[in-house]
Amino acid sequence: MRRILAAVAVLATLLAASACGPDDKAEQTTGTKIDVGVIAIIDTAPIYLGKQKGFFSKRGIDLNLTAEQGGAPIVKGVLGGKYQFGFSNVTSLLAATADGAPLKAVASGVASTGRTGRDFSAIVVKDGSPIRSARDLAGKRVSVNTLKNIGDTTVRQSVREDGGDPTNITFEAMPFPAAPAALMAGKVDAAWVVEPQLSEVLTQGGNVVASNFVDTAPDLTVALYFTSKDTIAKNPALVTSFTEAIRESMQYAATHPDEVRDTVGTYTTINDTVRIAMILPNWPQDINRTSLERVAQLGTVDGIFKKVPTLEQLLP
Repeated sequence: MRRILAAVAVLATLLAASACGPDDKAEQTTGTKIDVGVIAIIDTAPIYLGKQKGFFSKRGIDLNLTAEQGGAPIVKGVLGGKYQFGFSNVTSLLAATADGAPLKAVASGVASTGRTGRDFSAIVVKDGSPIRSARDLAGKRVSVNTLKNIGDTTVRQSVREDGGDPTNITFEAMPFPAAPAALMAGKVDAAWVVEPQLSEVLTQGGNVVASNFVDTAPDLTVALYFTSKDTIAKNPALVTSFTEAIRESMQYAATHPDEVRDTVGTYTTINDTVRIAMILPNWPQDINRTSLERVAQLGTVDGIFKKVPTLEQLLP
């Protein structure tokens, strides 16, 4: 009799498990582990903070964050299935969708403050440099995190705005964390950096010669969170939950600057001086479409896009 009862219990357990199989709607987000490609800069502080605050876990998302050098490898990671979601600058996303990549933005990522000299992104030089303004960058070596991307476009635009010729600038790719040391060692003449590397350079005596995002467009939408169209089709509930969580994270970050500063120190190495000095970006809920049209136009002029990007392909 005991054996019969045990067999019945096992059968009941198996039937209950099968009732919650892959086709059951209830499993869409519950306990779902997702991998997200990010960059270890101040831009992505909200998603790190949102993970700490439980904004993702309360929606059944087990969030794993992996840092990459720039937006381009994250785009490849999402397309290749390495990541379910990613954070990337708008140039990488526009270039990919112009080439037919099945990607879709799900939320705004980060935006410029729109304030010259007080933005979280800048072109910097070391103390004593003969480069005094953006026009002096003509013919110089400038570091960017990845080539033929938003760094190239916005640096060139700063030079144009200052009346210079950007055609013969030599761009050198290196991760943002490596840029301050390369600049101070004279390996490059100038560096494009964002926080916290911007404040790292300034605390070492460096100077800002241009606010490249501000020179490109007012309140520039710099980056977006995105996914593949395949993920949207197969698991729309997961996409909805992730979008809700990242929007809540960004809203929280926008109103808790001290926590943002503390969070940045958990995923990149900074000292207290840099942590306090950092200029925080804006984290708006809305995407500035006009600024993206400007980026698309400039990227086309610079030859970054093989085809003219269509915003409708990318934007939600």
